[in-house]
Amino acid sequence: MKIKLLLTAIVLMCFQNFYAQETITTVATDSVKVKALELEKQKADEKARLEQQLKEEKKSLKAQEKAEAKVEKAQKDAEKAEKEAKKAQKKAEKEVKKIEKEQKKLESAEKAVSKNQSKLEKARKDLSKMQSKFAKNKAKGKLTPVEIEKENVKITKQQLKITEIEEDIQKSQKKLNKLR
Repeated sequence: MKIKLLLTAIVLMCFQNFYAQETITTVATDSVKVKALELEKQKADEKARLEQQLKEEKKSLKAQEKAEAKVEKAQKDAEKAEKEAKKAQKKAEKEVKKIEKEQKKLESAEKAVSKNQSKLEKARKDLSKMQSKFAKNKAKGKLTPVEIEKENVKITKQQLKITEIEEDIQKSQKKLNKLR
């Protein structure tokens, strides 16, 4: 009988467990803890958002610096090109001035040659006039020995003047040839 009792007790316990109410366990949450967790979550979200914003600002700053560097480089290149252009222009102007100066020297040398040649022609005419006048007066017998000597000195001076002019012409010709 003991066995029957024991078996019945076991069966009753099984029925009791079978028909027992199911209890849902709810965890009691403290509102302070929930708010603290929400604040921490908000702080974490805010921190992540600020870090992302900081990264974006750094990227935009780097891009801006690169753009400024490109602009500065372009300005420096433009200034350098402008300086080189000015330098080339000055060099060209110097060359033009040099050529003009050489042309002026050449023209002045040519003028000097022509001027000396005209002086030579004039001096030769004067010499021939002096000689013919002297020959006329001598033939007429109007001249004294002192006047004859004076006339000879004048003629000799004129001849010296002609030789000096011829030397000047040679110098001018050499200078002209050198310039050409």
